Amino acid sequence: MIVTVTLNPALRVGYEAERVSRGAANQVSRVSYRAGGRGLAVAKVLHTFGHEVVAAGLVGGSSGEVIRDELARAGVATQFTRINGESRRILEITDAADGTVTTFGEPAPFITTEELGRLAADYRALMADATAAVLCGSLPDGLPAETYGSLASYAAEAGVPVVLDASGSALRHAVSRRPALVIPGDTTGAAALVAGGAGAVAILSDGGVRAVTATGEWRAELAGEHLQQASRDAMVAGFVPGIALAWSWPDILAHAMALALSSDPAGDVDLEAYERLLPKVTVAP
Repeated sequence: MIVTVTLNPALRVGYEAERVSRGAANQVSRVSYRAGGRGLAVAKVLHTFGHEVVAAGLVGGSSGEVIRDELARAGVATQFTRINGESRRILEITDAADGTVTTFGEPAPFITTEELGRLAADYRALMADATAAVLCGSLPDGLPAETYGSLASYAAEAGVPVVLDASGSALRHAVSRRPALVIPGDTTGAAALVAGGAGAVAILSDGGVRAVTATGEWRAELAGEHLQQASRDAMVAGFVPGIALAWSWPDILAHAMALALSSDPAGDVDLEAYERLLPKVTVAP
């Protein structure tokens, strides 16, 4: 079982109007709801590939219920820790006339010390049956920067490898807890992260992905193809099975690269495209 943790999920509410006029009443022609958050997107991709996955983290209020329902419809099991606050919403307003999208993001809910304690207990219980843990995304208000570090330590105590997708102080506090793989969200040097405790570091760029370990480096790319920012979640999901099952780095990178190139921003995977692209990925030291 793979556990993905999303501490700051969002309910993405889509409004589409024939034309959007600022300062006026606008009639909405279509409304959509989608569970948002890096860990949730990773969970959807892993589920598509047949992996047993549980989406965990923090949700609250009516927005949290819709997030749970959306994941259930996608077939993803959830074991969220409930909070008293309302999970944030991101409003995306599309002007059908010109295709422009205007976005409004609500602030994250404040997380109390009591809620953090319940999250830790729920997460440690999940580690008893987990084969890998994926920690990714931003931290909501009220959570200390060392939160990911604590979760990585709990996983290590249970012998569960951790894939960490984070940046800034959350990354710096967690890397010393020896996560199996770090995907930094900023320009932090790979060598420094490995020296600081990371088992491996994956550096993403539009041209491909580079993995750095204490014993070597590998780079994966596919001629004529470029990774988009929206492919990041699928790329992260692509690393997880190999980390959990101790694949070779060339195999891990080829799988992750092909998966990222065959996925759309919503986390839907074109399995035929994946099968076509996988043998074309080149991996070299």
